[in-house]
Amino acid sequence: MARAGKIVAGTLARMRETARPGVSTEDLDEVATVFIKRHPGAKASFKGLYGFPKSICTSINEEIVHGIPSKKRVLREGSIVSVDVGVFLEGFHADAAITIGIGEISPEAERLLEVTEKALYAGIAQATIGNYTGDIGHAVQNVAMVAGYDVARELVGHGVGERVHEDPQVPNHGQPHRGTRLQAGMTIAIEPMVMIGHHATKMLSDKWTVVTADASLAAHFEHTVAVTKDGPLILTAA
Repeated sequence: MARAGKIVAGTLARMRETARPGVSTEDLDEVATVFIKRHPGAKASFKGLYGFPKSICTSINEEIVHGIPSKKRVLREGSIVSVDVGVFLEGFHADAAITIGIGEISPEAERLLEVTEKALYAGIAQATIGNYTGDIGHAVQNVAMVAGYDVARELVGHGVGERVHEDPQVPNHGQPHRGTRLQAGMTIAIEPMVMIGHHATKMLSDKWTVVTADASLAAHFEHTVAVTKDGPLILTAA
């Protein structure tokens, strides 16, 4: 999983380099696909998963997750785009996401990205033996709400390993000491999805893209993390 995670991290680094005004989300998908295929045995986890047609998810502005790359979706100055990448290698998956500012973005959007990434690391810090998924969700939610934001409720993190999505669910909200107890060797995807407005969401007509119901900006950051006796180990770190 760590080897798959390195490819995920490398793919996301390419996304940061490529995402700029005038580039389409289809362009991002093509760059990601080529980069992943350069690694012997590696495959994009999302391609064909539940029928998803592309290698990565690209979600712009009010789109929270599962946006489908398209030539028609062109990145514009001041926008933000969340890129979610999964890689399958040697029988295991790794999964991570970042949100990228396109050109010069507003202070409001910049703050949203900073808070969401901070929430991710607050959640990761709770991924220790004997803690619970509720401890992770509570930490994520606290960072977001102290900043005046909200977190997605219907969308959650998850176990990841031989399959992209495994138990347990890892919500971005919750109460301490509730949920699934964490044990050594568990591998989970922690993925805060934070919005400036209300947490209500809706799905677009493509039956994939989930957006904020009030059209407020949303950001998404994610890492695959192993629970170990030495503390949380990020498997998708650069």
